[in-house]
Amino acid sequence: MGLLSGLRTVVIDAWSYLNYKPVFSDHHGMPNRRAFPEAQAMWVPEEDQRRLAAYKLLAAYDQNQAAQLAAASGDHHAEDRREFGDPSMFIDTTMAHVLGAEQTITIPGADHDGEKPDADEVMAARVQELLRTWADDEQFPMRLQQCERKAVALGDGVYRLAWDPGKQRPTVRVTDPGFYFPVIGEDDDGGEYPIRVHFAWELPEDPKRGLKARIRRITYELDWIRPATGNGVDQNSRPVRATLPVLISEPVEGEEAIPAPPLTSGDLLNPDTGAISRQYAWNDTPSYVTCYLTDATWNIGDIKGPVDVDTLPLDIATFGTGGDGQVLDHLDLLIDFVPVVHLTNTVPAAEEHWGQSTLAKVLQVLDELAGTDTDSSRASATTGAPIIGVWGKGTPQNGRSDLEVAPGAVWTLGEGGGMIVADTSKNLAELRNQRHDLQDRAANVTRLPAVALGTVDPSKVPSGYALQLSLGPMDALVSSMRLARDPKYFLFLKFVQRLFIAGQHPDWAAVTVQPARLTFGSYTPTDKTAVLEQVKDGVTNGVLSLETGVKMLQEAGFPIEDIEEEIQRIQSRAFSQAKDLADALGNPKETADFLGREAPSGGEQAPQVILPPADGSTPQDGQLELPEEAPRGSGGNTP
Repeated sequence: MGLLSGLRTVVIDAWSYLNYKPVFSDHHGMPNRRAFPEAQAMWVPEEDQRRLAAYKLLAAYDQNQAAQLAAASGDHHAEDRREFGDPSMFIDTTMAHVLGAEQTITIPGADHDGEKPDADEVMAARVQELLRTWADDEQFPMRLQQCERKAVALGDGVYRLAWDPGKQRPTVRVTDPGFYFPVIGEDDDGGEYPIRVHFAWELPEDPKRGLKARIRRITYELDWIRPATGNGVDQNSRPVRATLPVLISEPVEGEEAIPAPPLTSGDLLNPDTGAISRQYAWNDTPSYVTCYLTDATWNIGDIKGPVDVDTLPLDIATFGTGGDGQVLDHLDLLIDFVPVVHLTNTVPAAEEHWGQSTLAKVLQVLDELAGTDTDSSRASATTGAPIIGVWGKGTPQNGRSDLEVAPGAVWTLGEGGGMIVADTSKNLAELRNQRHDLQDRAANVTRLPAVALGTVDPSKVPSGYALQLSLGPMDALVSSMRLARDPKYFLFLKFVQRLFIAGQHPDWAAVTVQPARLTFGSYTPTDKTAVLEQVKDGVTNGVLSLETGVKMLQEAGFPIEDIEEEIQRIQSRAFSQAKDLADALGNPKETADFLGREAPSGGEQAPQVILPPADGSTPQDGQLELPEEAPRGSGGNTP
């Protein structure tokens, strides 16, 4: 039993790639209490402790503080380790390639090619323009990068959406995943989004303001629609939400008045079941659920007994108040969805909820890099200021060094004296080679080739085709990461549209929710000269349409803002093609439309030129008669 009790517990979960670090996993598989005290808080569920510790450890790598965190757990030698930002470089590079050069909100059918768009295309174009305007007003590109960096570095990112009556638009906030606590039951599928979500964190004690240490928790929960509530107070004078007075229906002759629960405007009560239904503008059928918001704060000293973030007692909580004066105690948000989007960096495993950091598989290589950097720093110190040994009569004894090492210094050694210099430059060169090998290993593991990291001399790339082949692993990486993001941003933009409709914004009147998507731009370096040559040959030889060719140029990075406008500019100068079109159709109007000009109006047509009849008859009116035999000039050939 004593032997078995000393065995290390092997834990395999979404964060087991960190088990090799003693600071993260002890003999029972739990994080070090000194290094991760917040993960051991009494209100944090046990199943979330390793997740919170993993987030902190990954953030320490990103901030060049991994050694500092290791030292906090008792590893005093870790303080001497060098960290030169390699993890941060991998994170930034991966995020840049996943997002691409630009991000665009698109809706199928919005960019129609026909002259007369149908009603669906008009609606798609209208909603696309409204969403792009919202993205500019809300500074969504900045929020996007904030959340994406969290996702790439930690494995998870979280968006929170809310309707702001003052700004008259949905607002988006990025929340650290360490504050995110979804409630996933034993029988629930982790891949499905939970119906109850908490955001919780501790607030430190503030003696100046007389505030004790507290816990704040914001909860979103889908539940049955209940009777209408309003602001009130309980017996302890706490602001709470209370059910409005019961309504008494008008008595009908021969029948008693029936009490009815107060309903929110637009709700309907089913007298048979007692359930309350609500017709949302984005649904075809009535719904019986709504989303409730609760913002509560507890003094940590008031919490007694074994509780966690999901079971904190509401009877001792203090509820917050919204900007409109509503007490945030199960406040009905009048929507049938939780306005929270959890973004994973990778496609989660089956029935799993969490993503994985880009650094997950390469952390041990990064530790080796830090160790090599530390050794290189020490070796460079002895190379720049070498170790010198001197001996002979008159030299300092007992290890004292009274001789000054400086340029031009002259040492006079006694009889039999001499000196030797320890050359460590070879060791430094080997350490540098080791660092390059480790960098290549890290690039291979993360599927970020050297050309993507910017460490390859462009002049050494033999051709664009060879460059494309070297980017093959990164193509697979980016495709997989974008696959994990596509449904999340589809849901995100759907929530934005629904919040606009629920907020009754005048620009969104009579708008139907559209399948909007966030499209990421190109991320690979492109040989523009090669693409231009391909387009030129393809369009000239008729194997590529002009529309396809211009689109290829735009994707290659040429400054083309609008494809249709660029095509019109090209055609307006294609006079030889216009001549061929005129000869083929004989229609001046279509030729003028091709050139983007107006067709000439009025004017007399030239008479038709015909040869004289063979029988010698007189030509008809309007026809030009050519002489049977034209006079010859001195050249003998000029008619």
